Amino acid sequence: MSGQPSSRLLWVLHAHLPYVRHPEHPVFLEENWFFEGMLETYLPLSMVFDRLTGEGVPWKLTMTLSPSLVSMMTDPLLSERFSRRLDLLCELSARECDRTRGTEWSDVAEFYRDRFETLKWYWQEDLHRDLCGRLRIHMESGRLDGITCGATHGYLPLLAVVPETVQVQVEVGVRTFDRVFGSPPKGIWIPECAYFEGLDAVLARNGLSFFFLESHGLLYADPSPPGGVYAPLRTPAGLLAYARDPDSSKQIWSQDEGYPGDWNYRDFYRDIGYDLPYEYVRPYLHTDGPRGMTGLKYYRITGKTDNKTRYEPAVAMGQARTHARDFVRRKEDQARALAPGGDWVPTVVCPFDAELFGHWWFEGVSFLEGLFREAAGSQTVSFTNPTSLAAGEHWESEGSPEPSSWGVNGYYEVWLNDSNDWVWPLLVDAGREMVRLAGQEQGANGIRKEILDQMSRELLLAQSSDWPFLMKMGTAVSYAVRRVKDHLFHFRVLRDMLTSGPIRPEVLAEVQKRSPLFPDLDFRSFKSP
Repeated sequence: MSGQPSSRLLWVLHAHLPYVRHPEHPVFLEENWFFEGMLETYLPLSMVFDRLTGEGVPWKLTMTLSPSLVSMMTDPLLSERFSRRLDLLCELSARECDRTRGTEWSDVAEFYRDRFETLKWYWQEDLHRDLCGRLRIHMESGRLDGITCGATHGYLPLLAVVPETVQVQVEVGVRTFDRVFGSPPKGIWIPECAYFEGLDAVLARNGLSFFFLESHGLLYADPSPPGGVYAPLRTPAGLLAYARDPDSSKQIWSQDEGYPGDWNYRDFYRDIGYDLPYEYVRPYLHTDGPRGMTGLKYYRITGKTDNKTRYEPAVAMGQARTHARDFVRRKEDQARALAPGGDWVPTVVCPFDAELFGHWWFEGVSFLEGLFREAAGSQTVSFTNPTSLAAGEHWESEGSPEPSSWGVNGYYEVWLNDSNDWVWPLLVDAGREMVRLAGQEQGANGIRKEILDQMSRELLLAQSSDWPFLMKMGTAVSYAVRRVKDHLFHFRVLRDMLTSGPIRPEVLAEVQKRSPLFPDLDFRSFKSP
């Protein structure tokens, strides 16, 4: 394997948001999750991909584009609302330049004005509101390995009580990716990295060839792989399973040692939406009344204190480049420690939620760009992705992964506990009913098929792992509870309409209007084999 680097870095960004779309309201608070993701993570990442490509800097990255997120990115209503949101932020940042002129805050205000204007130009003039189209170009180049996820990020081990629902989560994920990006995905981020025995067979039936696990999914595999987490595992169904490198995660996530906690970086919580007079910021808050984030934050982390100091964007971005240089040097040291004799090439997998970079850690996108620039000059480490890796010579072993997840304590308890256990019997009952109707109504057409297809959508939306996760975390609990109950209510209303009558087209149309995702979904996918 002469001429090979000592280590390959496989960086994975999991880009996912729950499907939030409320046409019945002109402004809806939770839609801001999507707008913030676009502004702070997804558009800036695409700009980095464009810039690196244009400058000839080698880069390779793996990125989940979950079906629910892709459905929002390609939705005309949400695209229009996002454009209006951008317009408001451009107006607000211009007003801030006027308000802060001649003060110590003027350069920060000008930074935000320039940033929002650039994002607006990129979205409107360069992308023509088609981010997925630009990502597709990077996929076709081989640099970006786009992968899918479960249709609505359903927690597959707990859904497996009704096996058909697991199959549909995977099938719809593959089909949605193929429809949007023009070719089927080769890999999948299984939701929450949650694996159960036999899941690899479901993935294989849907044409997938690799997936990702938490570290102990490989470390406790049977048999234990000789390469630990530093080589993929070939599962009984023939897929390659990759696992997280704990060392890389510590460098990013650790509260004490992780880069995002550096005191020069932007403080996430100090936003002018809370700091300035309410009447001034109110027109720019994407809420129906309460205060909220605007994205304009003038303070740095400073330290464990409420007395924050002024944010300096140039200093913070310089620190991101320094941290990128440090990360690559550490990976070079790790490579020499893992393969001191140079007799094998470890694969170091670095998986993270995409929104860590840009949204939670504002300078994180600059850090990522710095990684690729630094690695371009390294003789020891290089970036790769699973498709590139599979096409060449690589190390792997064989075995059965350990059931696991990347939730707290590594298994399933985050999604099944006393805060959310009421959800699962309801989902199981609805899943069994959907399977029964899919077998009974095979010949349905016209409005009956439309009803069954929408029932399928409502079931998938109720299955999202985001809802029990939010319940456990105590964040947006009432919204999460409402979403599960609303989708299951719509499911039952449509079922009763189908089985008992009368069929009311206006009711069906209203439910379809609220959740028009997965246009190619066919209820027959729920039929038992």
